[in-house]
Amino acid sequence: MSTMYNGMIREITPLTVHDCFTIFSRVKSEFDFPLHNHEEMELNLILDASGAKRIVGDHIDEIGNHELVFVGSNLPHGWFNHNCRSREIREFTVQFHKDFIDESFLRRNQLSQIRKMFEQAKQGILFSKETVEEITPRILALVDQRGFGSILELLSILHALSNSKNYRTLSDASFTNEKYNFNSRRIEKVFEYMNANFHKLISLADVAKVANMPEASFSRFIKKRTGYSFIDSLNEIRLGHVSRMLIDTTHSVSEIAFKCGFNNMANFNRTFKSKKGCTPKEFRESYLGTRVFV
Repeated sequence: MSTMYNGMIREITPLTVHDCFTIFSRVKSEFDFPLHNHEEMELNLILDASGAKRIVGDHIDEIGNHELVFVGSNLPHGWFNHNCRSREIREFTVQFHKDFIDESFLRRNQLSQIRKMFEQAKQGILFSKETVEEITPRILALVDQRGFGSILELLSILHALSNSKNYRTLSDASFTNEKYNFNSRRIEKVFEYMNANFHKLISLADVAKVANMPEASFSRFIKKRTGYSFIDSLNEIRLGHVSRMLIDTTHSVSEIAFKCGFNNMANFNRTFKSKKGCTPKEFRESYLGTRVFV
């Protein structure tokens, strides 16, 4: 089945530039997260949710009891209750940056299968039942691993998946997925600056100076290259850090907001709700479970 969607929620994940990946596991009674997309690539292992509906790009399907899906950067996706009657759905989500494996490294012969899989993940990949049975214990074990060994194990899992048989792409190749590819050192410098100084007051003049451009020219430049305005880009970075602190700390919402560069609580709450579809408190409660950052 195919359809197109408007009003997509863009998720700002808690994964920061200092992390390699995060794995999140929880048991829940229903699917409650709306259709969304995000920059990070994502492996989703869903257990005991027979009858639920999966949407990836323009592909819709009813799922079985166990499934593993690889979702590429910026590809809309979501799981929904539909005909699922299970009250104990188990969900394991591994998120990692789209440059987790550097592009130049991916071009090496030994990584050709992973490179091919990453390319196909732009459409979403559904793995076979046999592959799910083989990989599930390894993903479950990854929840309890830390440090460099866990990075090696994730690479090994990706290698095994790339060499698995009978996986198939889900969304149509023509469906809009990764819309923007900056390929600009100026933009990279600006994002490095914003990531390093998100907790401070940052003005358009500051970032235009980093880019060595007049303010008006820079405003048009960042919008054209990324699809987002300067303030939207800065808010996404700040909200990523807010999300991380809501999960990782017991600081109050107002403390977190101020630590992440939001100096007006009304504006912060409005921005958070519009970007994430829930309040900071609701977001914090929704992440009750085990989340590991590596």
